[in-house]
Amino acid sequence: MPVITNIDDLKRLYQRRVPRMFYDYAESGSWTEQTFRENTSDFEDIRLRQRVAVDMTGRSTATQMVGQDVAMPVALAPVGLTGMQCADGEIKAARAAEAFGVPFTLSTMSINSIEEVAEATSAPFWFQLYTMKDQDYLSRLIERARAANCSALVITLDLQILGQRHRDLKNGLSAPPKLTIPTMMNLATKWRWGIGMLGAKRRDFGNIVGHVQGVSDPSSLMAWTGEQFDPSLDWDKIAKLKEQWGGKVILKGILDADDARMALKVGADAIVVSNHGGRQLDGALSSIRALPAILDAVGDQVEVHLDSGIRSGQDVLKAVAMGAKGTYIGRAFTYGLGAMGQAGVTRALEVIHKELDVSMALCGRRRVDELNRDILLVPEGFEGRWQ
Repeated sequence: MPVITNIDDLKRLYQRRVPRMFYDYAESGSWTEQTFRENTSDFEDIRLRQRVAVDMTGRSTATQMVGQDVAMPVALAPVGLTGMQCADGEIKAARAAEAFGVPFTLSTMSINSIEEVAEATSAPFWFQLYTMKDQDYLSRLIERARAANCSALVITLDLQILGQRHRDLKNGLSAPPKLTIPTMMNLATKWRWGIGMLGAKRRDFGNIVGHVQGVSDPSSLMAWTGEQFDPSLDWDKIAKLKEQWGGKVILKGILDADDARMALKVGADAIVVSNHGGRQLDGALSSIRALPAILDAVGDQVEVHLDSGIRSGQDVLKAVAMGAKGTYIGRAFTYGLGAMGQAGVTRALEVIHKELDVSMALCGRRRVDELNRDILLVPEGFEGRWQ
């Protein structure tokens, strides 16, 4: 077993063990991938301020996200096709999150269904909702999440129109994979993945197949999905979805201060500063650069979280010190899942937790609520000087 010291160790193992189309699905962005790259590289521009001779006994990374106790200010982000990265991937990731004490968010486009994840876990998880044109399906999906005792609804706002990711098109991405000659040649080198998939509960989209009339095979599924994202989504519809849900609502995909103010008006319990991991609007600001302006606009009135670009505990520390109340990891836990299954997700959380704990201590802080911009050295003009 290789020694895993950081997230990149898991990424290298992940790349060796998972079929190319699913590795590329996770490790890519839209168009030129500028925003995808800058989500991570912009964190490197922020420096930490070391402080010494501070009593570091009794440290804790525990805090809360939307009123829920968490072991650290980190949640597992919704990631589509997680069950293609590893057999029963959503179940394994949810179990790892539950054991560690952080929230797990199930994607609408998951392989394991809401009901399968609920049956396999005991802690309530969060459910991420894509708004679809099929209102009957959408209403039933919300009811299924309620019946599964999901404790928050995460509504994604930035996928009304699907951004183009070149590698997915070139690889012919589908679930399960279409058995073309290049795909079969690649799958032949991923025997560990293949053996696991033979015993998987399912290999299609569990929240859709069996719940939509006429969707029964990969081709009909992909056709239905491609037509279903609702381009007419607006703030009135978001307000109605919040009313229909009746519980805690997190709005994901906020990258502009004006949109943050609108999210506040519709009564969001939290907003997630996010550019969909660089997978939608290429050329947009990285999440960490967008965060300060959004905090200035609404930060004392609604809980502000951040995703896109988190690859370490130091990234978590920087985002929280900047003012975010929580962060989400998507690719980081996916690397672990594809590399080592549930144990890999646990290892990813352990790595991030240790980095957060040690770095926080070396900055002279013992608790998450003590983190602020005083421990950061932020470059002048970090947010950009735009006309």
